[in-house]
Amino acid sequence: MEREALAGLLTDGTRAASAARAALLEGGAYTVWDGSAPCEELAGIYARRLRHTRRTGQRTLDLRRAVERLRRHGAPVRLGQVDAVDRSWTYLLFLEEDGESLVACTGVGRPAR
Repeated sequence: MEREALAGLLTDGTRAASAARAALLEGGAYTVWDGSAPCEELAGIYARRLRHTRRTGQRTLDLRRAVERLRRHGAPVRLGQVDAVDRSWTYLLFLEEDGESLVACTGVGRPAR
């Protein structure tokens, strides 16, 4: 997927999507994987990650919202990732299976080295 096309999908107004879009347009590394995964399975995985990040104090953006959207979505999703140029954040993208629209986005802050 082209960088500009992906940036065009990251416009749902959430903090995570806005930050991912900014990182992408600033030249951050990105990928969108081929294939799809069941959203119910991903909702369970990311619900566990949400509990873990709350216990450990890891910074996140819109993780709870992403879990809620995945639970409601009910169809397979395609995964993508954007890294901030300084690698301080990684944004996880959940796209419609055809890659034409954004289902959810979350960001995870990386610990400072």
